[in-house]
Amino acid sequence: MTAQAFEFDGPRGYRLAGRLEMPDGTPQGWAILAHCLTYGNDSTAATRLARALAARGIGVLRFDFAGQGNSGESDSNTTFCADVEDLVAAGEAMTRDGKPPTVLIGHSLGGGAVLMAAGKMPGILAAVTLGAPFDISRVLHDFDPRSLQTIETEGEAEVLMAGRLFVIRKSFVDDLARHDFASRIAQLRIPLLVLHSPRDATVSIENAARIFAVAAYASNFISLDKADHLLTRKADADYAAARISSWASRNLRPER
Repeated sequence: MTAQAFEFDGPRGYRLAGRLEMPDGTPQGWAILAHCLTYGNDSTAATRLARALAARGIGVLRFDFAGQGNSGESDSNTTFCADVEDLVAAGEAMTRDGKPPTVLIGHSLGGGAVLMAAGKMPGILAAVTLGAPFDISRVLHDFDPRSLQTIETEGEAEVLMAGRLFVIRKSFVDDLARHDFASRIAQLRIPLLVLHSPRDATVSIENAARIFAVAAYASNFISLDKADHLLTRKADADYAAARISSWASRNLRPER
């Protein structure tokens, strides 16, 4: 396997940076991996998942959303909607580069972005979520009320999420409250794989049950057993990658 830098233009004039994990030989297909909110594309989970999938023959782009890692930031404040638009731009850039993605994979809130973007990307044949929230506006309920007040009055605040301090802006909070996530999931007409751990202390497994129940098309659920939300144990990331690659291999190319 090899990895190479992959940069492309975001939809609002900024530059997005990522890495392509390349399989040995001809790839079975291509996927995009959307990282969780609190970490970038170089997180332990994103790195292990992408490399494990590449080892199984699936090429993967993992990139930083606007304002994170080595990616630039749009003129307006970063929002969940901007993350969705970044995903669409990533798919277009890969297609121009001769690597059209057919599978979207999203971790945590990145899973929410995947489910929102999939319907806007005609080449996507399947979607995968890991530890994703069902109602993304309820992410706000996990914030300290004092932090929400600071965000409202000062425009931003540091919020503790999954054990890490993260700067949350008012534009992000306002944007989360606007999305009708359930209807977007119900409108998807592609296979969906939902992975979640019953021990996830950040996003409870009830979220996976609700995503699974709302999905109108073919869907599958896999328990991640003892994994934590960030898939910090290598064994958990490898297990998730193995199950994703096995499932996705049936959805990497259009049916003939």
